[in-house]
Amino acid sequence: MSHGHHHHHHTHEHRAIAAAPTFSLLRLSAGQRLIAAAALLLVLWLLVLAVMG
Repeated sequence: MSHGHHHHHHTHEHRAIAAAPTFSLLRLSAGQRLIAAAALLLVLWLLVLAVMG
């Protein structure tokens, strides 16, 4: 008595759409990522200081 209950629903409704390959942090070198992180921190600190002052 072997019932073939295979619940593999292969509906392609939720297909992942790839993002446009314009900018990716993973493609940057370690130094470039460090510079980007430092620039982001600088912008955040400038925003904090602008709000506080």
